Amino acid sequence: MSLKILDTCVNCDVCEPVCPNQAIAMGPAIYEIAPMRCTECVGHFDTPQCVEVCPVECIIVDPVHAESRQQLLDKYAVLTGHAAASADEKHG
Repeated sequence: MSLKILDTCVNCDVCEPVCPNQAIAMGPAIYEIAPMRCTECVGHFDTPQCVEVCPVECIIVDPVHAESRQQLLDKYAVLTGHAAASADEKHG
């Protein structure tokens, strides 16, 4: 799944620089996450870095963009040019 920033965002600027996929950018009013670039940090980190640093806890899983772990690994492979391991290989 992609993550989503709620309108409770205070534009503190801490999430954008920690995103390894450059999926976060300033929108018209608050920061937004591009679903096509968000892998929830799968392939990079064990936990989503934006969620880790958000001081107001306004970043949630976006149910509109549901993806399996394998789909996130595949997206990571496309974005980075690395071969994707299967979810079983990554955590087996």
